[in-house]
Amino acid sequence: MNEQACVPLRPFDARMIDVGDGHWIYAEEVGRRGGRPCLFLHGGPGSGAQPLHRSLFDPQRDHAFLFDQRGAGRSHPYLSCRNNTTAHLVGDIETLRKHFGIERWLIVGGSWGSTLALAYAQAYPERVSGMVLRAIFLGTRAEVFWAFVEGPRAFRPELYEAFRDWLPAEERSDPLAAYVKRLQDPDPAIHAPAAHIWNAYERTLSELTPANAALPYDMADGARLPPTPIVEAHYIAHDFFLTPGQLLSNASSLSGIPGTIVQGRYDLLCPPAAAAAIAAAWRGCNLQIIDAAGHAMTETGVTDALKRAIAALD
Repeated sequence: MNEQACVPLRPFDARMIDVGDGHWIYAEEVGRRGGRPCLFLHGGPGSGAQPLHRSLFDPQRDHAFLFDQRGAGRSHPYLSCRNNTTAHLVGDIETLRKHFGIERWLIVGGSWGSTLALAYAQAYPERVSGMVLRAIFLGTRAEVFWAFVEGPRAFRPELYEAFRDWLPAEERSDPLAAYVKRLQDPDPAIHAPAAHIWNAYERTLSELTPANAALPYDMADGARLPPTPIVEAHYIAHDFFLTPGQLLSNASSLSGIPGTIVQGRYDLLCPPAAAAAIAAAWRGCNLQIIDAAGHAMTETGVTDALKRAIAALD
């Protein structure tokens, strides 16, 4: 085995970049300076870039840029939803491109990262050399309802019931709206417990065979607040700051951009229908279904398929 392959890919540079509106974005560079420019867009919204994401790129070929979106990870102010919209994030990507002097780059993203990638590519197609996307999410109300209510109710009814029944009886008729409202409440006594439940629920739904499907009804004092639910609720409450059907309606503007979509067949959070719809409207796109996989990038076969797809593009 190549010993170098066992060594985690580390950034050769990292910095904080002022993108305006009081936000500073953490950005890091990995791989080979001056190599093929690549940009990774993390999910959530709000989860932040992770060391695992660096492993998608070839350190000898790629000059990869990873950053934490507004309110996420190491960016400041942490968990801020002020001036935090899809348009702001698309603008931040352009700010980063100009800051680093990149003409065109390969965009890689999954789940919410695929949403943001599509929004950026539709706004700036001339700046995108290609895309490799995973678990397509188009930011529609129907997809959100499926992910948190309809899908779990059909395929993991016991998990859905536990999620619903954590709420007071008077809030159970519309659990999605109740959780979003609680997650947006400024009082930690309200939003923190809801964030722990939401985080565990979403994590369980992301895996085909989760090791632990129990929700954490008893939270330890001082337990770290999971960040993704707070920012995610902000975006859900505003329909991800997209007009109805926006990304699919504008998908023809992607024609000519080479790309691959890697999609888990049994992805409960982002089922294959959205991926198939985008692939049909995007000339130059290859849709690859991974049969025995759910939503997460760590599902069997998904990471390897992403690496192959990234390597195959010029």
